[in-house]
Amino acid sequence: MPPFPTISALHAAYAAGLHPRAVLAETYRRLAEIDDPGIFLTLLPEADAVAAAEALGAFDPEAQPLWGVPFAVKDNLDVAGLATTAACPDFAHTAAETAPAIVRLLAAGAILIGKTNLDQFATGLVGLRTPHPAPRNALNPGLVPGGSSSGSAVAVAHGLVAFALGTDTAGSGRVPAGLNNVVGLKPSLGSVSSRGLLPACRTLDTISVFAGTVADADRVFRVMAGFDAADPYSRDLPVPPPPPGLPPGLRVGVPDDASLRFGGDPLSAAAFAAGMDDLASLAGPAEAVDLAPMFATAALLYDGPWVAERYQAIRALIETRPEALHPTTRAVIGRATGFSAADAFAGLYRLAELRRAAEALWAQIDVLMVPTFPRPITCAALEADPIGPNSELGTYTNFVNLLDLCALAVPGRFRTDGLPAGLTLIAPRGRDGLLAALGARLHAAAGIPLGASGASVPAPPAGPASAGPDEIELAVIGAHLSGLPLNRELTGLGARFLRAGETRSDYRLYALPGGPPRRPGLLRVAAGAGAAIAAEVWALSPAAFGRFVAAIPAPLGIGTLHLADGTRPKGFLVESEGIGAGTDITGYGGWRRYLAAQSEGAPPPEAAGQRSRHVA
Repeated sequence: MPPFPTISALHAAYAAGLHPRAVLAETYRRLAEIDDPGIFLTLLPEADAVAAAEALGAFDPEAQPLWGVPFAVKDNLDVAGLATTAACPDFAHTAAETAPAIVRLLAAGAILIGKTNLDQFATGLVGLRTPHPAPRNALNPGLVPGGSSSGSAVAVAHGLVAFALGTDTAGSGRVPAGLNNVVGLKPSLGSVSSRGLLPACRTLDTISVFAGTVADADRVFRVMAGFDAADPYSRDLPVPPPPPGLPPGLRVGVPDDASLRFGGDPLSAAAFAAGMDDLASLAGPAEAVDLAPMFATAALLYDGPWVAERYQAIRALIETRPEALHPTTRAVIGRATGFSAADAFAGLYRLAELRRAAEALWAQIDVLMVPTFPRPITCAALEADPIGPNSELGTYTNFVNLLDLCALAVPGRFRTDGLPAGLTLIAPRGRDGLLAALGARLHAAAGIPLGASGASVPAPPAGPASAGPDEIELAVIGAHLSGLPLNRELTGLGARFLRAGETRSDYRLYALPGGPPRRPGLLRVAAGAGAAIAAEVWALSPAAFGRFVAAIPAPLGIGTLHLADGTRPKGFLVESEGIGAGTDITGYGGWRRYLAAQSEGAPPPEAAGQRSRHVA
């Protein structure tokens, strides 16, 4: 068995002749050696796991992309024939059906070994709100493991499983990942069916993924994702896969000085600064942004009527047998009785206001990077104050689901005292793939081991720089370039960045009259009568491409562009009659350079203003 069971390492070992029974034997041996009774609430017998492996048939990772991969699920997710307890013995019942997301994983060849511990009813970010022994933090038993998906994160960190499912409402899929040095993927809401998930806040819940690497988390997410008509909160949401590289105009924001909160801990502050250095090396300098609207949104989650959703999820139990709940869980959820129906609407109105305020942020940046948590919390601090430290851990997570954002927690550089300090990437819904591309590079740049093992983080996979069989390539040369104002029209349709390049020298570029802003016009001319013009190539589904083309205003149109790399994607073109009083800006070599020169008041390059007479 590999030192750390990533999916690619397992599949390489299987291809070389290793049998899953050997992997499972090592899994159960490691679990016994770790001797942490708090990780699993239900552990399947090893013989049952081996029987499932034997039933897979011959190794076929094409037909079953998770063939022979051991995994675990949080015990608020249903698996037919197993108890669902949500860490409350009085609530326990045997599930009649398996959650559709888990059905997809099993069909892909994954092998379930058990169900993991959690903060009771998924209410908490600490991992200690359970009547059972709490899982021990895989890096330092003096730290809380994080919650609510504590057992899942710890199981992955120890290399017991390649991945585990958690759930995420307020950060339960991210905080435990950061505290145990693993990846935590919080998908776009509705992209994964939530049927078979015991709700915490049904309007905000999503199934999350813990894994050692970003590539593994993304692969599992892709297997689970899909529209489920039987789930009223499922959405047919385009979530393109990670791009092969980072878009050249990627705009990343970080908290401004007023938004940085580390609980007075300079070591965590220094670790985040080191993470920002890694970010700068990958994507250039970040922009400091004000997170006040995010923090105001986060305050609604427990100090507003959304706590009533938690009450509704367990209403029959809390109203008839309140003593069955963990005391802290009962205290948190019991606050719901202090809110009225009018308060619920007031909360919805306030959230709408804050969502509108947050939209301004996404006009400035494409991705937000924040600390996963302000600082690690010790078990002793939690015992002294069960509420305050828990709230602090949610500083940078509580607002994400309320604002309909996707998020990815990746391990960052450790603090100088060896304690973890994770990074979280956040973006508007549907941009999970972009987060994966940046997150994989940040994880590799940190130079830290996988989980609690000594294994190294593998290099980020290089995806294909061309469209898939069900995609259309589109070259953009103007305001649709990454980081420019109209790029959101592409990303909103699920477009994914493929590559940057330039046209052949058969084109001239014009700034067309109108606006503001002025529009670019790319004109095909005689061979050698133009210049190479900077371009980006994006991939869209045929349906998205059709919607995009339908919105193109005259005098622009879509034609076939000839790029210097020999490819011929579709792209914007303008006819010679449409140039009118446009200015020839070919000498700039691209729209970005033209905009930069305009903002700086720089003189045009030689011959840039001359009109070409060599129209094709």
